[in-house]
Amino acid sequence: ERFTFYVFKARSARLEKPIWNRGIYMFRLDDERVLDASMCGGMARYINHCCDPNCVTEIVDVDRDLHIIIFANRRIARGEELSYDYKFDYEDENRIPCLCGAKNCVKWMN
Repeated sequence: ERFTFYVFKARSARLEKPIWNRGIYMFRLDDERVLDASMCGGMARYINHCCDPNCVTEIVDVDRDLHIIIFANRRIARGEELSYDYKFDYEDENRIPCLCGAKNCVKWMN
């Protein structure tokens, strides 16, 4: 489901409430639009963040519809978890700790 950034702010605040007990799987497409896979979506929504990721994301336009493509940026071993850098905006407050364990981990996802 695609919607504006303003809807994203309201929806993410609602989904963060403990009564939902589910993750938030939203991906910013551009400055105005967000893709929400919180209720339904492909298995790629479960790919975790890492400061030393083995994948990269690219947003491509196909017939005026934006799609997220995930590419390997190095050889990935069988059984290795897929990961990419979420590239969250920096925030002074509400910091999200990074637990990726990479040697170059910056300790915060935002």
